Amino acid sequence: MPAPITCIEDLRVLAQKRVPRMFYDYADSGSWTESTYRANETDFQPIKLRQRVAVNMEGRSTATQMIGVDVAMPVAIAPTGLTGMQHADGEILAARAAEKFGIPFTLSTMSICSIEDIAAHTKAPFWFQLYVMRDRGFIERLIDRAKAAKCGALVLTLDLQILGQRHKDIRNGLSAPPKPTLANLINLATKPRWCLGMLGTRRRQFGNIVGHVSGVENMGSLSEWTSKQFDPQLSWADVEWIKKRWGGKLIIKGIIDVEDAKLAAASGADALIVSNHGGRQLDGAESSIRALPAIVDAVGSRIEVHMDGGIRSGQDVLKAYALGARGTYIGRSMLYGLGAMGEAGVTRALEIIHKELDITMAFCGRTRIADVDKSILLPGTYPA
Repeated sequence: MPAPITCIEDLRVLAQKRVPRMFYDYADSGSWTESTYRANETDFQPIKLRQRVAVNMEGRSTATQMIGVDVAMPVAIAPTGLTGMQHADGEILAARAAEKFGIPFTLSTMSICSIEDIAAHTKAPFWFQLYVMRDRGFIERLIDRAKAAKCGALVLTLDLQILGQRHKDIRNGLSAPPKPTLANLINLATKPRWCLGMLGTRRRQFGNIVGHVSGVENMGSLSEWTSKQFDPQLSWADVEWIKKRWGGKLIIKGIIDVEDAKLAAASGADALIVSNHGGRQLDGAESSIRALPAIVDAVGSRIEVHMDGGIRSGQDVLKAYALGARGTYIGRSMLYGLGAMGEAGVTRALEIIHKELDITMAFCGRTRIADVDKSILLPGTYPA
């Protein structure tokens, strides 16, 4: 009888066994020394909670809103590239799990399943994450496709003008689908569940790009195209152009500095995400949870502040909410569940996080997430 899945770490261990090395490493790594990647997670640990007793704990609710959208808890699924390589049709499965749970799903530009795939398999409006490319015509068409799919928000990522160096991806020769090298074939032979799933789907390339860009019909040309297309000249003027073209709710992702947060608030966006791209870009950047309070203090009255990075439990969600984040995002926690058990694994990850959030909130003497603030934290243990 298999051991019960009790925490996100259990899902991570199972995913590592079941997902091919290059795709597991792609999800579970950072740039250079991975110091920021590790700090995102470990910087939650010193923050201590105030336990209260003899408080009525009945009638608890973690329900709230993110950018005016009702959510079962202040958590959304983060945009993650190559999700459909963690498990066949991965983005579709994760989107379905999120919809059933009552939280937003965010689709990455660099997804395997396309915008149209998600729209065809879900009913709730999902969010779409946009990278800005040099080919502005392609970006216009991508925005129009998101509109046609009735996406509920556009999540504009600003911290990937150039790509941070991730040593594991280079060593593994990351590609989608994996190249038939001897090392890859040997590794794939140990992942029969993954291989069977991939044999049963036609979705094995970047669905939002291949077939939608002139001259990009295979993975060789795609690799060349993406290396040239991320736009190092991206500016706040581009943000304004995208905001007008989109016309709907806009979330700006990749803010880790107070001055950038002020510019994001001035841009007219509906929310910003305090994020260092999961420690995958500038190694040595501040962790998201340490950067959060100063950004909330600076702009929290002008723009809704969210955060991502390092969330592996419901306690992490509660700590971020107490420090002013009105929403959080899970990327790796979701990917571990997906790689371990497909849609059921994503659902299990959400159940784990929700239960931890609910029980911890009760121990801290609160029955509604809306009543959670810094007073549930032990003074001197959290970043000011």
